[in-house]
Amino acid sequence: MTPSTEAPPTDRRTGGRTGWWLAGIGGAAAVLAVRDPNTAGSYGFCPLKVATGLDCPFCGGLRATHDLLVGDVAASFDQNVLVPLLAVLVVVLVGGSWLRRGRGPGPLLARPMTLPTRVVVPVVALLTVFTVVRNIPGVPFLGSGIG
Repeated sequence: MTPSTEAPPTDRRTGGRTGWWLAGIGGAAAVLAVRDPNTAGSYGFCPLKVATGLDCPFCGGLRATHDLLVGDVAASFDQNVLVPLLAVLVVVLVGGSWLRRGRGPGPLLARPMTLPTRVVVPVVALLTVFTVVRNIPGVPFLGSGIG
């Protein structure tokens, strides 16, 4: 029996999925970089902020992402301190995944992504604490900067 020199079969459904995800994320980032969310009414509103006057953990996230995309890191931290921190975490995790595989970008979403409970519980706890602390009057730089 001679060894086969053929490449293993690939699943076209999952191989192209990464490309679509990257195109979608890139397109959304391009729109967000060009259309400034600091302009009133440009992207909508936060229902929690409108109903209660409180900042949710994501309030200021679009503006913070816009500021990161245009290179203003300080303004990004001012809008939502979690966004630049999570951006660094995503870059490290995705880059580390690519380096471990040694093949560069590939079908990242070939398998359904699942998060273990040991990751989900601390993230939910962090978001809860962040939400409470950012709504305490007088706590500097954690508010979203929205009225």
